[in-house]
Amino acid sequence: MESSGIDIQLKTLPESPGVYQFYDKDEKLLYVGKAKNLKKRVSSYFQKTHEYGKTRVLVKKIRSIRHVVVPTETDALLLENNLIKKYQPRYNVMLKDDKTYPWICIKKERFPRIFPTRKVIRDGSEYFGPYTSMKTIRTLLDLIKGLYSLRTCNYDLSPEKVSSGKYKVCLEYHLGNCKGPCENLQSEAVYNQQIEEIRKIIKGDFKDSLKHFQDLMHSYAAEMRFEDAQRIKEKIEVLENYQVKSTVVNPKISNVDVFSIISDEGFAYVNFLQLSYGSIIRAHTVEIKKKLDESDKELLELAITDMRNKFHSNSREIFVPFEVDVGEEIKVTVPKLGDKKRIVELSERNAKLYRQEKFKQIKITDPDRHVKRIMEQMKKDLRLSKEPRHIECFDNSNIQGTNPVAACVVFKDGKPSKKEYRHFNIKTVDGPDDFASMEEVVHRRYRRLLEEDAPLPQLIVIDGGKGQLNSALKSLERLGLRGKIAIIGIAKRLEEIFYPDDPVPLYLDKRSETLKIVQQLRNEAHRFGITFHRKKRAKAAIDTELENIDGVGKKTAGELLKKFRSVKRIREASLEQLTEVVGPSKASKIYKAFH
Repeated sequence: MESSGIDIQLKTLPESPGVYQFYDKDEKLLYVGKAKNLKKRVSSYFQKTHEYGKTRVLVKKIRSIRHVVVPTETDALLLENNLIKKYQPRYNVMLKDDKTYPWICIKKERFPRIFPTRKVIRDGSEYFGPYTSMKTIRTLLDLIKGLYSLRTCNYDLSPEKVSSGKYKVCLEYHLGNCKGPCENLQSEAVYNQQIEEIRKIIKGDFKDSLKHFQDLMHSYAAEMRFEDAQRIKEKIEVLENYQVKSTVVNPKISNVDVFSIISDEGFAYVNFLQLSYGSIIRAHTVEIKKKLDESDKELLELAITDMRNKFHSNSREIFVPFEVDVGEEIKVTVPKLGDKKRIVELSERNAKLYRQEKFKQIKITDPDRHVKRIMEQMKKDLRLSKEPRHIECFDNSNIQGTNPVAACVVFKDGKPSKKEYRHFNIKTVDGPDDFASMEEVVHRRYRRLLEEDAPLPQLIVIDGGKGQLNSALKSLERLGLRGKIAIIGIAKRLEEIFYPDDPVPLYLDKRSETLKIVQQLRNEAHRFGITFHRKKRAKAAIDTELENIDGVGKKTAGELLKKFRSVKRIREASLEQLTEVVGPSKASKIYKAFH
């Protein structure tokens, strides 16, 4: 369908909540989206110029639009999520998760068993979860096993079979782990009371269990059954210890889902914490690969819908770092202070840690993706038109105004390329003039690269502020490279990034990888320049010391250093050793000068 057909479809779209679908010329689904107002949202794709390349490509491919009107925003969210999962359109982000998560099952049977499972059977049994970690389930089941005596056998404990004496107690009964319901040694009412308390513990509510055990302990103590009272006291301590460890916020914060998002150029990381009675009963983080110019708000909304579905959450309130539209049925809270704010910060910390772990893994398993991510981030942070795969950084060294030198260090894909580092002796400048020295070395460096037809960098970093940057620009101007290579200056004191013709400096986030790489460049150029400067200064000092001796010129000094390697060894040499190198006359003068 041509653009005129699109125009007709846009005019007939309703101003209602719904889901829209974009198709290409082959009727292949390209993209699914949700909207409060279908007409307004879909029209926006065709009424503005998109900065992001992939969005422009998507819009060019659209040949037909279909839509589904739904009663509410909540319905739109759920339908969008289901359609994305079902059809996996090319331009939609996918919250892929192939794992089968474990559940805690309370089996629908007389004297219910409690066990972990990855298979949900719709037989009326209760399933709690899913849990993102089997370790969490084991911890909970170990706690429950320590507090309550439950059966583990799979016998059919119907009243008829138990009454007929079909079963006999097993080893678990003799070990005290089971009370023997198979021989009618435990009443169904008492057993079901335990199951009710266990339900609450799994949900994070310890109040009833603690009260039950405390009452029982006092009852045993009153009856002088001190051993039984001690056994119950130990159970209380186990339960209280678990409660303290699992309670991370105000216990009044109950039945709430917490979400946060951390993102970079290519990926976003969404963390989900589920709270019950002040305890985190679930924690999960997902990685989302960006497909278009999705905002954090869009990605978080999609993730909230997906994860609440996946983990069967029925919480009526969510805490988030900023406002989101997730339907009318859910109360959205953006905490500003106190315990609620702290729990959102905890969620953000979890997302950041997950991202860091991913980076560490990617560095090892997929170095290309790691480099691409950093390059994309640097391109965005430093407002560049190209990824800075090849960066060169210049630094001047003229300590105490002597032996002026400069250094150029080269980074490829964000890492030092030491074989390409270069030193420069300043030739055309007398005295310590940083600006003129910078102009000279930048001109020499890029004149040579042009003459040799060598690759030019995408970014030049100048160690210094506006003055040094303008000096370097003059050289690029003379070589016809102004505007062809991006160039910035970094001032030492406040880590200000300067741009040509821009009086306002850029301040990068102090924790950003981009700033760390720029600082590494600057520090490496400084180190490399200082090392060269020290060698040159030391050599000049040695030459001066030897040439101050009567009868020793540059040639004689060179012969002595070639043989003895240092002034110290020349000083320690015997008259005979010196005579072998420079003859008796000069050897005598040198020996006397040092002794």
